Amino acid sequence: MKIFNDNIKSVIQLIQAFPTEQSCIEHLEAIRWNGNVVSPFDKTSKIYKCKNNRYHCKSTGKYFNVKTNTIFDNTKIELQKWFLAIWIATSHKKGISSLQLSRDLNITQKSAWFMLQRIRNCFDINGDDMADNLVEVDETYVGGENKNKSLSKRKELHKNGMQTGGNHKQPVLGILERGGSVKGFVIDKAVGNIIKPIMYNNIKESAYIVTDGFGAYKDIHKHFHGHMKVMHDKKEYVRYEHFHTNTIEGFWSLLKRGIIGIYHFVSRKHLQKYVNEFSFRYNTRKQTDCLRFNLLLSNIENRITYKQLING
Repeated sequence: MKIFNDNIKSVIQLIQAFPTEQSCIEHLEAIRWNGNVVSPFDKTSKIYKCKNNRYHCKSTGKYFNVKTNTIFDNTKIELQKWFLAIWIATSHKKGISSLQLSRDLNITQKSAWFMLQRIRNCFDINGDDMADNLVEVDETYVGGENKNKSLSKRKELHKNGMQTGGNHKQPVLGILERGGSVKGFVIDKAVGNIIKPIMYNNIKESAYIVTDGFGAYKDIHKHFHGHMKVMHDKKEYVRYEHFHTNTIEGFWSLLKRGIIGIYHFVSRKHLQKYVNEFSFRYNTRKQTDCLRFNLLLSNIENRITYKQLING
């Protein structure tokens, strides 16, 4: 696969690597097709190359280009700006707001927001991978404040798995393989009949699970190799040196600092995309900015329309 100079470490160098629309198109073709053009309408069809970077699908009679059925489909924004947005979104540890991106790219905030949401739709890279070995599982709550609610009301909400000390807080479940990847799932309630199926579908039975003492994890030792509970309510945070949930809790801190510091507020409808964004950066933390950039470009077929974003 053709990739650009992997020594690129700055936005200026990225612009120099892709100075024209054509250079961006050629790179996308290398990433998406690697020399073997495939029709987005019929993968088995014979393809004819046409003028202006277009191709013809013989079996359907349709024309397409490398942007067809991707996040760049029907965009009026030049690819160089898209590349810059992807570079920034994948390399900045806390992400970037649509307001700041609109300033950086000299576009409207509406366009910047739409670009970022389309980019976020591509962050779910390792969706089918199952965690194994030592796996930390924890839940957290993302949302607003609840300083004026009574203690009894907060206890009732927590009992129902809705929130802990926060108004409109949204529960998020995290699964992190020690030394490996993290996955986050926005859930309706933090209760066993919601949490356990997610664990069973995303963690191998051979794994050893570490959680806190939350009741939703009761009896999971019957499904996995083992289960160690760290009782935070008894001020216990580590058992036998290796058993703790500090790693996943560190990820929660990154997520919350990013949302509060950069985005300020995230709706329930779009929260999963933001969780995927921070998971992507965490899971590629040992990779170069260049590899991270190309990895996202390899997943650009997760197209979503503006109407879907607003109404979905």
